[in-house]
Parts: sequence; C-alpha cells; structure tokens
Amino acid sequence: MKLDARNSIEKPPALHAGERVGIVAPASAIERDELLRGCEALRLLGYEPVYDESILDRELYFAGTTARRARELETMFIRDDVRAIVCARGGYGCNYLLPHIDLEIIRRHPKIFAGYSDVTTLLTWFHDATGLVTFHAPMVAKDFASTNGVDIPSWQAWMTGQPDLPQPVLLAPIARGKAEGRLYGGCLSMLTASLGTPYEIQTEDTILLIEDVATKPYQIDRMLMQLKLAGKLEGVRGIVFGQMRDCAAPPESSYTLIDVLRRLVEDLGIPAGFGVNSGHVESGNVTLALGVRASLEVEKDSAVLNTLEAAVSI
Repeated sequence: MKLDARNSIEKPPALHAGERVGIVAPASAIERDELLRGCEALRLLGYEPVYDESILDRELYFAGTTARRARELETMFIRDDVRAIVCARGGYGCNYLLPHIDLEIIRRHPKIFAGYSDVTTLLTWFHDATGLVTFHAPMVAKDFASTNGVDIPSWQAWMTGQPDLPQPVLLAPIARGKAEGRLYGGCLSMLTASLGTPYEIQTEDTILLIEDVATKPYQIDRMLMQLKLAGKLEGVRGIVFGQMRDCAAPPESSYTLIDVLRRLVEDLGIPAGFGVNSGHVESGNVTLALGVRASLEVEKDSAVLNTLEAAVSI
C-alpha cells in the first residue's frame, strides 16, 4: 500500500481567501462553543468554514463512531466546493480510522489537510501512502479558538504559497552539523505508536520533527530509544524538537530535558535543534509542511530550519 513518497510528492492546490475550509473531527469529541469560536477566526481570515452537524456526535471519548469519522473525512476530500480540510482537535482516535479510509479518494482529490497531536497518525500515513504534502498546523477548536493561538504569517505563507517561502525557524542548538531532507514527523507518542503496524512511519531522508506535551523526560527517552532500536533514526538527516510543553525535568533534578535529548542524539552524527513552536505550544502555533525539502544548519550558538520549496501548487 505504501509508495515511495520521496519520488511521488503530491502538492495540494493552494488555499485563498473566500474559499471553503472543511472542518473534521477524526479523534476526540469537541465542544460546540470552541468549534464556533474557531470557525469565526477562520471567517476573519477570509475563509468560509463548513462542517456537518454530526461533528458534535459523541461515543465514549470520540467524536462519534469510527464509521462517522471516516465518512466525514472522506466526504470532505470528495467535495468539490471544499478547498482545504482542517481538523477540529486531536486527543485520541485517529488510529481507528486507518483501516477504514479509502486512500484512492485521497489520491484522486489531493487537498490541504492540517492538524497535529493525534492527527500525526493521519498526516504521516497520508504522506507515506499517497505522497500528499500534509500540514502540521493549528486546529480549529484549539488554536483558532484561542486568542493569539495561531502564527498567521506561517499559516498564510504555507497555504497560499505566496509571495515567498515561510521565514526561517530559529532554534536552540543541540548537536552541530548541516543536513537536508524531507520535513516529516509530529507528535512523538504517535510516531512511536505506529511501529509494528501496517502504518509504520517512513523516516528515511528526513528532517524529523519531534514534539509532545506533558511527557516526563524519561518517557521521552524511552520513546526515542524505541525509535532508535527500531531503526527509525538510521536514515534521518537531522532532528528538530518542538517546544516540548510541560516536558521539563523536575526542579530538583540534576539534569534538564536538553541534557536528555543531547545524550540520545549525540551518537547519530546528525544536526539537532530544539524549540520549533509548532504543535503543542502555549501560543502562536507555527504551520509546517510535511513532505517538502528542508535544511537544518546547527552551529555552536545557533540553529536554523529553512524550507526549500513551496508546499502547494498555485
């Protein structure tokens, strides 16, 4: 089922003001007021958000049944009047959809697909299986629903592809070096959960994005070691860690989270930086495109992530 995404990149059509954005809830249940606030923020940016009322369904902690969530997602890809698809929130549940999604629908109707957290499961699988460039980006009932929740310049630059590529991302250095590869990855917990399944992440030739939230340093260590032991870091060209919100070591510890990360990457011989403000962040969630070429340059006192190509077709 998998394609070699490195040789078959599919860039979705650009998104412009006035066009319709389909809202989906592929994972956890959402609240109406948060959905409405997020939709209003999208309208202020000039888009027309659309969704089905079933998006507010609930089954246990999910946004309705697996069948409902899979049908909703496929429908938004099929709809000719919908230009982009943005997830309402993450949480948990995207893994249930994987066996039920018709990948031919996505291949025939390539569109902007955006989210993070649990949605990492879909971002990586869609890219690996179809070559579609996907977006590690703000979500409607989370970031768009919050004051200053979205970094607007990066969102607009990636979605429109104009007038220039997004600005370089400045990071804190962890391991020195220079590299180029496909930007790829997302939430560490989801990346690790893919191992041993038919939807296992494909990390060769990548600048690997790794971020998470409310996870203890030793738990991050354990998951990174699992990726390493599974051979998933062998073909990686460079690593960029996220803000890692609420993942700091306890104040009384003799080590920091950076110490833990540096120890894990030091034998890989690749550059690594820390602090990209994308995913689980306090505010100003930065949009990143997964599947496009990027470069990472890390020196003693600085680290810079640059994108080398547009993510959408104009």
